[in-house]
Amino acid sequence: MGAPSSSAAAPVRPQSWTTLTPGVRYATLDLTAAKGPVRAHLLSVDLTEPNVSVDLLHPGEVAARAPLSALADAQQAVGGVNGDFFHISETQHPGVEATGAAVGPAVADGRALKAAVPDGQRFGPALPPGTSTRDVLGVGVDDRARLGELELDGTVTTRGRHLPLGGLNQYALPVGSVGVFTSDWGTPSRLRATCGTDTSRAAPCSAETYEVTVRAGRVTAVSEQPGRGPIPEGTEVLVGREAGARELRGLAVGDPVSVRHRMVAEGSAVPYRFAVGGFPVLRGGVPLDGLDRVAFAVRSAAGTDADGRWLLLMALDGGAGYRSGLTVAEVADLMAELGASDALSLDGGGSSTLVTRPPGAGSATVRNHPSGGAERPVANGIGVFARR
Repeated sequence: MGAPSSSAAAPVRPQSWTTLTPGVRYATLDLTAAKGPVRAHLLSVDLTEPNVSVDLLHPGEVAARAPLSALADAQQAVGGVNGDFFHISETQHPGVEATGAAVGPAVADGRALKAAVPDGQRFGPALPPGTSTRDVLGVGVDDRARLGELELDGTVTTRGRHLPLGGLNQYALPVGSVGVFTSDWGTPSRLRATCGTDTSRAAPCSAETYEVTVRAGRVTAVSEQPGRGPIPEGTEVLVGREAGARELRGLAVGDPVSVRHRMVAEGSAVPYRFAVGGFPVLRGGVPLDGLDRVAFAVRSAAGTDADGRWLLLMALDGGAGYRSGLTVAEVADLMAELGASDALSLDGGGSSTLVTRPPGAGSATVRNHPSGGAERPVANGIGVFARR
């Protein structure tokens, strides 16, 4: 599918597409919305173009943030939009830092970087009925874009005992579980992973925790509390809370431990080469039931056609003349009118950013006006790449 039609609701002026590279085009679209004028910035990506690909923009660590333009420059993307909601603040737990880690799963270049936090621990608007933090938009190894769910499948094995793994590089672990942190995590404290509950982000931190460091299949250190600092390549850190902590206390330095984990696409045999979290707003061309129709904000979204051959990235402008924005329901309607069959709502507000960097250009250009007046560092984004 090519660029979407200009049939969006009440366009103020027609779309004028600019080709950045074969298969990738940029345009703006002016709308008259319920709260006032809105400008949408769009990237149209033809996934059938052999020199075009899509992957995760990220700062190299899960628990880190950077401006989208810097991520695009570092990875030489020709365009991109901000990605998942993330752990932006930590006011409920004194002395515990915000990690900056994304809410949902993240897959980059075929490698799973993290799994999803429990639904009650997420940041962002209320989830529509029937959706969860496991929802993603991504591109499979078949070069087709799709919406789906990514589940963590993992086990900790020691001396004949098999413990289910409840988390991978997450800022929040399910109550009673064991999670694993790898070198992909970064340097922030892993203590936050034991705070809150599956239904309440503000619930107190667990009083029962334990941490086990594993290298070369053996326990090398244990601790009553989760630690902080970089994790060396080839080292895994297991963090347990409540029942998970009690299970880990049975391990001693020198004990053999095997940690296995992978991300599994629900209902699909096609692995994701790239995936980013968010929440679905459109399936089969129909907006989901229960979408918010009250709260207006600057927002970002990503959508695909029914065949997964075309990707549309969208960020609203946060400039003074357009800051009223859209509701989530209006975003779903807009994505459908632009030609998307399925669409995912991404982080919004001050995070909404869309950039372009034509091949050969020295740096990316921020196309919209971030609502905070400057780019907000984000956890990840969707990057568009062109091989020359």
